Parts: sequence; C-alpha cells; structure tokens
Amino acid sequence: MRLESAKLLWDASEAAKAVRTFTEDVTRDQFFADLLLRSAVERQLEVLGEALVRLRRDDLETAGRIPDLRKIIGMRNVIAHEYGDIDYETVWVVVTKYIGPLIADLDRLLAEADSPTDPIKLGSP
Repeated sequence: MRLESAKLLWDASEAAKAVRTFTEDVTRDQFFADLLLRSAVERQLEVLGEALVRLRRDDLETAGRIPDLRKIIGMRNVIAHEYGDIDYETVWVVVTKYIGPLIADLDRLLAEADSPTDPIKLGSP
C-alpha cells in the first residue's frame, strides 16, 4: 500500500471516530434537536467521504476493499452539494448502524499498512 493511501485511510478513520465520539450516548431525539451536533457530524462525514474519494482516485485496489464505498461517497456528495436535501433519518441510521463497522474496516486496512512486510516500512517505492 502506498504511503498516501495510508494517510487517506487514517483521515477517513479519524473522521469516522469523531462521528462516533460526537454521538455516543446521544438519542435520536437529541440528535435531531441539536443543530450544532448535526453540523459537526455532517462535517466529519464530508471529510470521511472526501478522503475516500481521493483514495478511490489514487488507489482503486485499496478503495475497492472498503464495503459500501459508493454509498459513503454518495453521502459526502449530498452533504457537500445538496445540503438542503440531507435526510437526517438516513444520517442517524449511518451513525448508529454503519460507523462502527466502517471504523473496523478502515483500521484493519491501516493495520495492514503498518505491517512489517509492507513496502512502505521496508523503504521500497
């Protein structure tokens, strides 16, 4: 895995972890009532999606190993370009059901990048 790919995976993972942190112990009603919280979650989902857009552009093989990549990027596009049409029910489902497994997938890929047999660690191009 290329060094730039690992950096993008790290960015995506950190954004996903921020979403999880922001929404821990938050109820659906609290989420819907809190503009600041929704805005923070939106921003992190946008960062997450943008990192994966760049990963897909630069390293299609690694990006292809991320489940639901197309949907994640699609959500980023809605948040960035169709902000008036954000379906917060969908955002809530993503936050409560899909962020945890996504973090696990991203961290698994990052762990592979840290593997001692990885060309990045061995100094290979």
